[in-house]
Amino acid sequence: FQAPRTIGTKTPMTRRPLANKRMTEAETSLLFKIETLDTAECVGEAADYFNRVGNLPEKHFRKLDRNLWMTVTRYSFALASSCFGNKKTMRHSAFFICAIMASIVILVKILSVGRIGIAYGQIPRPTEFSRADFLLKPAKEFGVNLILTDDVLKKSAGATQSHASDTQNGNIIEFENSTINDELWAKPSNDNLVQCIDYPKSHKSPPDVTNGYILVNANGGLNQMRDGICDMVAIARIMNATLVIPSLDHGSFWADTSEFKDIFDVHHFIETLKSDVRIVEALPVSHAKLVPIRKAPVSWSKVSYYRGEILRFLKKRQVLYFTLSDSRLANNLPQSLQQVRCRACYRALKVSKSIQQLADKLVDRMRDDKPYIALHLRYEKDMLAFTGCSHGLTSGESNELRGLRYVTKRWKEKKIDSEAKHMQGGCPLTPREAALLLKALGYPSSTRIYIVAGEIYGNGSLESLKKEFPLVFSHTTLATEEELKPFKAHQNRLAAVDYIVALESNVFVYTYDGHMAKAVQG
Repeated sequence: FQAPRTIGTKTPMTRRPLANKRMTEAETSLLFKIETLDTAECVGEAADYFNRVGNLPEKHFRKLDRNLWMTVTRYSFALASSCFGNKKTMRHSAFFICAIMASIVILVKILSVGRIGIAYGQIPRPTEFSRADFLLKPAKEFGVNLILTDDVLKKSAGATQSHASDTQNGNIIEFENSTINDELWAKPSNDNLVQCIDYPKSHKSPPDVTNGYILVNANGGLNQMRDGICDMVAIARIMNATLVIPSLDHGSFWADTSEFKDIFDVHHFIETLKSDVRIVEALPVSHAKLVPIRKAPVSWSKVSYYRGEILRFLKKRQVLYFTLSDSRLANNLPQSLQQVRCRACYRALKVSKSIQQLADKLVDRMRDDKPYIALHLRYEKDMLAFTGCSHGLTSGESNELRGLRYVTKRWKEKKIDSEAKHMQGGCPLTPREAALLLKALGYPSSTRIYIVAGEIYGNGSLESLKKEFPLVFSHTTLATEEELKPFKAHQNRLAAVDYIVALESNVFVYTYDGHMAKAVQG
């Protein structure tokens, strides 16, 4: 992390705790009320202020004691001096009023901060709570940039491990000063934005006569295939073509044999989009024997590409077979076509009944009347091999990933400097880095976390996350063996389950940008 720069200066912002900043703000407010002699409000704010700062580390106690005592005293004597300095020119009544006001200020000082400073006996001392408690408090209470270094973690190891042990034994400890902050779980504002995918009045259904049929091989992982299918629906609309239910990729790393009907509701898909495009489950008998033209459309192509070059092929041969579906259509489409793509994604692609039922069970088990985080931890074997990232892994594991990258022909980049890429921020967060991120955001160790991912790669990799957040779950640990039986060896079906659990979570955290992150964000 880099400290942000302050506007109008060339000096990086000091990484001082936010408590210091709050102390300054509180002093300013308190002194303003002293100057205006709002005694009741002043005393009340002073008491509230010291309650808030009572759990600061000892070094902040001393600084707060010294600064606040000197500041209040300075203002008290300044106000008194102002009164006595002008007594010769003031009426006697005004002089006495000023003297009384100065006395009130001094009295307020004594009542609020004690005769010689903060009343230590009335405020919890730093030794009365553990260092783990300090680490587990919301980050915004201690600083804008909370950097948890190895040194800090080592110093707090005893208290943190003790807390983790008690949690694993079923005794969930909530430190007094690390209770869940409502702001950490609050839903973000939608800024009055609404979906704009309803049919406009000018919408027209597809003509009665089709220009041909499109066969599609949806490639990639589940969410990559989802995106590709939505593009193909829009492309069929562009060319006035009939879309045949896509076939799913069986040659990816996971080698999943699932078909479209195993993951999505075919009937719902066809019915939802019938006003946009014709969709059939298979080629009609009249076209079944035709040899289709195999073609991989150019990536990020515009509407003109499909209405020109591709449409000519379709009209000539009547059947086209797109061997790839991902990223075949540009993002900057006319609004009407973008609405078609969004209707396909958010209304038509409804998961099958069996997937929805299992996902609902897992959501209920995760909630248990408590909020939970869905953590998209992309520390999987295929992702690490593809990106060339091996930070934190053994040399043997790194060699295994390198071998997988070299034998996978479709991955063009082979020679990758893992450490350089990691330093540039081009790698998925490791489980340990994900733990540090969540702690820095302010989530306590009792937070419930659902892992949205396949098997985490590396011997003991996940333990570094569990050490800080013991309540880590996945579909493997939440579901029974009987419930998982229909999904074994079908990673795409399990990915669909994870997608729904992520959608229903209170907070979604992704450690590497990708199709899943974009799908959940909408």
